[in-house]
Amino acid sequence: MDLLTGHAANQPDKIAVIDDRRGRTGQGDDIRTATYTELESRANRLARVLLDHGVGTGDKVVWCGQNSMGIVEMVNAARKVGAVAVPLNYRLADEEAAYVVDHSDATTVYVDADFAPMFARVRDAIPKVATILVFDGGADRVPEGMTACDPLVDAASAEPPPPPDEEMARGATMIYTSGTTGKPKGAYRHAASSAAQSAAMLEFIGYRPDDVYLTTGPLYHSGPGGFMGIGLAMGQTIVLQRKFDPEDWLRLLETYGATSTFSAPTPIRMICNLSDEVKARYDRSSMRVMIANAAPWSFALKQAYVADFPPESLWEVYGSTELGVNTVMRPEDQMRKPGSCGKEAPMVEVRLYGPDGDVVTDTGPEATGELFVRSSAVFDDYYKQHDKYEEDRRDGFQTVGDIAYRDDEGFIYICDRKKDMIISGGMNIYPAEIEAALEAHPDIYEAAVFGIPSEEWGETVHAIIVGRPGSGIDEAAVDEHARAHLASYKIPRSYGWLDELPKTGSGKILKRDLRAPFWTDR
Repeated sequence: MDLLTGHAANQPDKIAVIDDRRGRTGQGDDIRTATYTELESRANRLARVLLDHGVGTGDKVVWCGQNSMGIVEMVNAARKVGAVAVPLNYRLADEEAAYVVDHSDATTVYVDADFAPMFARVRDAIPKVATILVFDGGADRVPEGMTACDPLVDAASAEPPPPPDEEMARGATMIYTSGTTGKPKGAYRHAASSAAQSAAMLEFIGYRPDDVYLTTGPLYHSGPGGFMGIGLAMGQTIVLQRKFDPEDWLRLLETYGATSTFSAPTPIRMICNLSDEVKARYDRSSMRVMIANAAPWSFALKQAYVADFPPESLWEVYGSTELGVNTVMRPEDQMRKPGSCGKEAPMVEVRLYGPDGDVVTDTGPEATGELFVRSSAVFDDYYKQHDKYEEDRRDGFQTVGDIAYRDDEGFIYICDRKKDMIISGGMNIYPAEIEAALEAHPDIYEAAVFGIPSEEWGETVHAIIVGRPGSGIDEAAVDEHARAHLASYKIPRSYGWLDELPKTGSGKILKRDLRAPFWTDR
């Protein structure tokens, strides 16, 4: 039986989803709720619409839009018909969006009316797409050549569609990587991780069916979307924030007594950076499970979080779109193991391979290796890029190119991406370590570190600094702080200043954009 159908039968009147946009419109009635019975009905109706438009088992369906009830309905409808759900980052430029849609071979697109104009602009660049279904908007917001979806859903049968084969019924997805180092790749999974592994992780972290999951960030990203999926699988209540706003997030937390979420560092940094007066307006005590991920949380940010929220709520997972959750850091270890992302998650194997191809068995910061993972949560392939998949595979283990080491207690520390590592004068330098040290300065809001070309050293360390508003921090103060906390060869040799760092929609810093001016024609 489909998991949503089961919840609708067992807890028909429980609220499944709350789509609360009051904080953005100021209108008290701008809120939608759906019980599990209602969500089941809407997902079945949408599934019928997909079938009527030729979507079958294994077909790709691109969905695009900010967090909404309609997105939750699509996630469930695609699973019900055995389609491969392909979330699209709505922040992409037209050319980037067209690349993902065309590369995925999708024939159907399901798009929020707010972003339908983008598809009108790129229509000629996505010739494989036969149908564009526009939801969450009136007929006057549906561009020519597209189809208003909501009336079709209202008119469709609420009976469950014929079930797909058992394998596809577990929810196939193809999530495109962030593209921080190049064009995005489609990470294809024919199904979620094994039931045993999923259950072991949920038990380890202590998730409960009565938890209330609050979205922190866009659902098209594998983290917020994946952990929302966990909440629905457990029959929890999901609270949707359409677009992130730090104070409105606190409002939703207090209003619905949210107990769990998943967050990249950027949103939490914005929340913790609110004035004490603003934060004091909201009760934050209900938060029980905060999953830190998507990009490394600096130790300074973790300290800020535990000062504002229950310290026992801070968990961290290391993982990726391709490899799933690989390690877990428990709350009691956060302050005593700065820089670590914990130990292996249940039923996950981690190996470190050295440059010579041998497994690294020593411990300590000098015993680094490329981190490889084996588990049922690892993706199945890069779509139409199998050579890249095989390139990142060894002895049945898979990697995304992160460099790590273990300490003598078995805790794992991610140094940085292999591609981001700086080699200066023959020394390996990891930007993440330098960024964490710089962000410990009270007047530094954020930092990005990367290598720039040097005739003498090959590369030298360059840091882009975002200062806290009104701090007046200058290069001399940053340099003094760096020299007090870093080895001499790790100290930035040059600095730049920005008001804001460029980021992907999931909160990862776009270092390729920062590096580009320095490496042109090199």
